[in-house]
Amino acid sequence: MTGLAAIGVFGLAIGACGRSRTAAANPSVQATCQHVSAILSDGPDPGADPVGNAEAQILPLGTVHSSDRGLGKAISGLDAAYRAVYATDGSTGAVAEETRAGSALDAVCPGATG
Repeated sequence: MTGLAAIGVFGLAIGACGRSRTAAANPSVQATCQHVSAILSDGPDPGADPVGNAEAQILPLGTVHSSDRGLGKAISGLDAAYRAVYATDGSTGAVAEETRAGSALDAVCPGATG
């Protein structure tokens, strides 16, 4: 990795941490994160039934909204990923996108996806 690339990756990591800390300090974001975490804890075991778990999350997750732009984007990204998993009957690409979307949500709401 070149020096500039390393600096860019490091800068992104620091930026993500800064957003996470700022969001976590906001009581409204904390409440939404707790709500999302509660939603995601319901449903079939994602490891045993990824399609059924995705189906169980679609309606409840779609009702969650946030005034925090980063959290809102992370929630809608995960919602879209769950819809894709369900629509494609758990295709490898959709499951990979769900994993990425879950990581994005966890960056704002640490531990929300499990």
